[in-house]
Amino acid sequence: MQEAVAITEQPVSVSVPVGYSFVLRCRAQGHTSLQYQWFCQYQSDCRLIPGATNEDLPIIAEQTQLYTCRVNDLHRNVVFSDWVKVEVHQCVARGLPPRLWQGEPVIVLNPSEQWVELGQPLQLQCAAMGVPAPSYQWYRNGNLLEQQKRKKLRIAHTKASDSGTYLCCASNSHGEHWTNAVDVHVGMCGSGKFFATGKIALLVGNNRYQHHPNLMAPVRDVFELSRLLEHLGFQVVSLLDLNKAEMATAVSRFLQLLGKGVYAIFYYAGHGYEHLGRNYMVPVDAPQPYAPENCISVQRILQKMQQQQTALNIILLDTCRKWYNPGCALSQVQPLEPWGNTVYGYSTSEDAEAYELQDGEFSSGIFMKYLKKHILQEKKVTHMLEDVLEDIGRDPLVAGKQVMEIKHTLKEARSLTDPICPSGEAPEPWGHSQELPSKTVTFPCGVRVELCFLRLFSNLMFVCAKPQPPLAHVTDPQILLHQLTEMGDVAIQRESCLDHVETLLASVYQREELDCIFQLCALQKIQTDVVLQLDLHYIRPGTKQRTCESLQTTLQQSLLRQCFGQRSDSQSGSQRAPARAGSSRLQDAPAPSTDPKGQGSLSTGSGHSLPSSSPSNFSSEPEENDESDLGELCLALLRAGPGQDRP
Repeated sequence: MQEAVAITEQPVSVSVPVGYSFVLRCRAQGHTSLQYQWFCQYQSDCRLIPGATNEDLPIIAEQTQLYTCRVNDLHRNVVFSDWVKVEVHQCVARGLPPRLWQGEPVIVLNPSEQWVELGQPLQLQCAAMGVPAPSYQWYRNGNLLEQQKRKKLRIAHTKASDSGTYLCCASNSHGEHWTNAVDVHVGMCGSGKFFATGKIALLVGNNRYQHHPNLMAPVRDVFELSRLLEHLGFQVVSLLDLNKAEMATAVSRFLQLLGKGVYAIFYYAGHGYEHLGRNYMVPVDAPQPYAPENCISVQRILQKMQQQQTALNIILLDTCRKWYNPGCALSQVQPLEPWGNTVYGYSTSEDAEAYELQDGEFSSGIFMKYLKKHILQEKKVTHMLEDVLEDIGRDPLVAGKQVMEIKHTLKEARSLTDPICPSGEAPEPWGHSQELPSKTVTFPCGVRVELCFLRLFSNLMFVCAKPQPPLAHVTDPQILLHQLTEMGDVAIQRESCLDHVETLLASVYQREELDCIFQLCALQKIQTDVVLQLDLHYIRPGTKQRTCESLQTTLQQSLLRQCFGQRSDSQSGSQRAPARAGSSRLQDAPAPSTDPKGQGSLSTGSGHSLPSSSPSNFSSEPEENDESDLGELCLALLRAGPGQDRP
């Protein structure tokens, strides 16, 4: 016997980027006229969608949700469509999906190489967009893994035979796409091969000084080194123009994240000096002349890095090492433990200056010019630095002026390219893992504007506003983005902003992303939430009149200043070594008072420059809904019937 109401076309699940527009379709047939009502479910809450009473449900993707459609006839016969999932990816790489996307699978998250102890769990993860939503199939060494058909591949207890090369195929009715192939190493962390339990880097570049000559090279040098270290798997925080209190806070946060087996790098570019073997970094607020209580001791940082039981500690100093006032007292620093895990890379030798090169629109340091050439080499880190030393020594521009120096106690052939084999809990967020996801706002006229947060440095943010298609109902749209209220801390930020950072930004991001940007510098100084206003100017096609509409958006202080937050109490049980007493403050004894000349300036032709590369992008996959809940939701809706709006 034919059913009173029958679904003839079920809606289909989709996986799309935030802001994407599409339609869910449901078709049914019955003996009388039919009525439709759509429902959605999000975080265990099932609710009716007001006004959604048509066969088609238009959606602008904002968050991952489940949907179903109820169909009933005039005799109260009821049937429900399948539950479908609208998976929304909040953060995808630029240029995805492609301009003429037809719904074919597009990989937005590739799995990463894993090192796992025998018997420990393994998880690989990938994600793809597609309309309809793609299905997944994992392979190891080219062989199909029959039970692994989800985005996340999970093996509860690994065996040696689980080692191999893994990849996943995402497919739908429009085609298929494969993830990158990655290697999984089981039981190899203790096999004698060197590895890191984590890689953490802090890069500081001081350019604009309040009482001393400004510099140019640290901006580009910090930027290029951060990109290279991210390529090597480091979590990187890169900071510009810090005063002494901010430098101490950033270093303390850095030290708290270190632990047993970690590879740690601290890089500083800016004014500095040396006194009887002690190196000092000059914050931007250091008075004239220099005094040690206004500076930061490099040796003290290295000592505290070593106390965290790290496997490799690297200090890279791109600063002058001129001697001053040899009769003054030294900072009180204990000698390093003989653990054979420290490396110093000085951009210049004792009592000498470090030079900058003019390179087109930018300046760069001689040291960074050659470091970026060799840093990705798969060799012992001291051998890599020796290659840098030899190249600097052959550069005729600094012959007799600057030669690099290396000091180390490294007893093992550890390399920056060594794999990461995590132990214990995952590390706290640091670097790009804290990036703010883009968001979409909608003006009363219907125009949608995407707000993206672009960062070249961890304490300098560009807020970018970009209209999203379709724009047929307005013409000549223009967006202005400005701060709603003036605050003292933001005024300070404007003074510290660097004009040539925008040139650097343009070398990384596409031009259309930079049509409307607002720059926030010195994020660590922000004490309150920042409210921005978006003004949309456009012409109404019917009236030909120019109209302005405004919206406001709030940037939370806690997110803007996250690199300077305190360590979470939840980490007290972590297997990482706890922060040592006194690690939150770096105090030095009295020191020299004579002002050095700082870094020199060397004019030259166009030097070798790092090709522009897009910053690291990642997709934060929404949590998968518990499929076992769908049956209960269907039963609840069925019991409700067409006369009720909620189960």
